[in-house]
Amino acid sequence: MNQVNKKFLKISCLCIAGTALISFNTKHSSAETVYGEQPIAGITVTLDNYYNSGSTAAASEITIAALESSVAAYDYNNLGIADVENHLNIRSGPGEDNKIIGKLPKNAGCTILEVDKDGWAKIKSGKVTGYVMSSFLITGDKAVSLAKKVGSLIATVNTETLNVRSDESLLSEVVTSVPIDEEMEVTEVNTDWIKVNIDNDEGFVARQYINLSYALQKAVTVEELQAGVSGVRADMVAFAKQFLGNPYVWGGESLTNGTDCSGFTKGIYSHFGYSLPRVSRGQASAGYSINSSEIRPGDLVFYGSGSYISHVAMYIGNGQVIHASNPRTGIKISNMYYRSPIRIVRFIND
Repeated sequence: MNQVNKKFLKISCLCIAGTALISFNTKHSSAETVYGEQPIAGITVTLDNYYNSGSTAAASEITIAALESSVAAYDYNNLGIADVENHLNIRSGPGEDNKIIGKLPKNAGCTILEVDKDGWAKIKSGKVTGYVMSSFLITGDKAVSLAKKVGSLIATVNTETLNVRSDESLLSEVVTSVPIDEEMEVTEVNTDWIKVNIDNDEGFVARQYINLSYALQKAVTVEELQAGVSGVRADMVAFAKQFLGNPYVWGGESLTNGTDCSGFTKGIYSHFGYSLPRVSRGQASAGYSINSSEIRPGDLVFYGSGSYISHVAMYIGNGQVIHASNPRTGIKISNMYYRSPIRIVRFIND
């Protein structure tokens, strides 16, 4: 066997860590052996130090497939994945009489901390620690297999604001700007630049300003689900949240079986008697523009590149929007400034 250069890989998780040895194979022997820390549930596996080998040529050859295949070696004994149609209620204690403190979307991951004799599992996912019925969680080998299908390689911004650019150059056009701690799906890994997908818009970010991780979706806190309004706006927000976790389908208009961003907002508004144009650019032109300081739940927020609008979300209060983002996440809740808004539009006159 050829002598290999050993690379060190730091792996962290949302939960407790242990130790293990993992490996993956590539045609370059310098990337064959990887050491790291072992997460119990593998909800998020951080892969941000594999560039520190001193061999940029070898690093540029590490593919997304190789990184994702390395995750399969981890111990997923405490992993749970939500086996529901849209979302699973997380409660403050074991029992239906306890208050809801969060929701776990379909195919989202959690660490199972313990299970009582009645089948209530104490879990941790994202910012939420609470209880769900274990019968609604996929576990064991099935969870391991599913995690490799529904998880994704993610770039998390580690600087205050990061520009997503149209090409691999600091001189190229800025597609959008993304704040610290926001996540983008990775579609291509290179030495100095990472190709990302944000709401199905593609661009490039400088490698030094992001951390790479392989992740499942996480729970949503109850604070993110509260609108703080009444009347039609509150009803509209509550109606939209019923579809959290449902699939994204380009060109789709079904809130349950698959929709794209403008199909989602059109469907929500249609349910309350409002007729909106089909595409996001048409919706942006149909309402009247307001400032961010005036925004209220139910108003629409538009995103894109420069002045070109390509995505729409609905504001739900507390600095959050709900939108059909992309095929990986489906319908989700995000920070309103997860990327730079281009325009905010109002249709509801109350």
